[in-house]
Amino acid sequence: MTVHVPVRPVTTEPHERSAGTPRPDPRRPGPVRGSSPLAGERLRPLTRCQIEDRLAELGDLYAQTSGGGPRAWNAARGAFLRRLGADVRRPGFCLLIAETTVLTGCAYGYPVPGGDPRGVRGLEPYLPRTVLPVAASGRLFLVSGIVVPARVRRQHQDRSWNLARRMQARLLAEHDAALGITLVDRTDGGTVQALRSWGWRYAEGETLQPSVLGRYGVLVLGR
Repeated sequence: MTVHVPVRPVTTEPHERSAGTPRPDPRRPGPVRGSSPLAGERLRPLTRCQIEDRLAELGDLYAQTSGGGPRAWNAARGAFLRRLGADVRRPGFCLLIAETTVLTGCAYGYPVPGGDPRGVRGLEPYLPRTVLPVAASGRLFLVSGIVVPARVRRQHQDRSWNLARRMQARLLAEHDAALGITLVDRTDGGTVQALRSWGWRYAEGETLQPSVLGRYGVLVLGR
């Protein structure tokens, strides 16, 4: 699962107030900033051919939201494109992009084969009993990655028009999935926190359940 927690963006100090400009009243809240349901990015799925045509652009988006310097970007970009190249061959694979005049985000994944989740990256040992009936019905969708700017993680996470929420909901709707699932590193607190803020929940209990296979756990998302 890919959810970026970028480094803190560079900020500038506010300009000094000009003479005669009233000092803001700290007791009065300022305007709400950030995404809005009336000015959101356009979402659309890409075909496999379109994905191939835009691989460089998708790789750049991933690198730019991964934090670090140019060397880190190159390594992150290459790893991302290799993973994406493997995923895109999965039956039912879907990649959504979000764009205004530029590419601003993407989310992707594929349905878990009905009755046979073993072939999906060794997913079966991670699946709790509660989701096995959904997997058997063929309506379980594995969300492999969500790539969004830092603002999406920090602002309006609980709103349905939050970009990450819009993309993950669209992925499930495109495949009539009853449940979304993703594997997450239990030691990656930033990713877990971001997903939880977008509506993902623990598959069982109030924490990520340990696995005999290592540090990964499962989060699920209902429609």
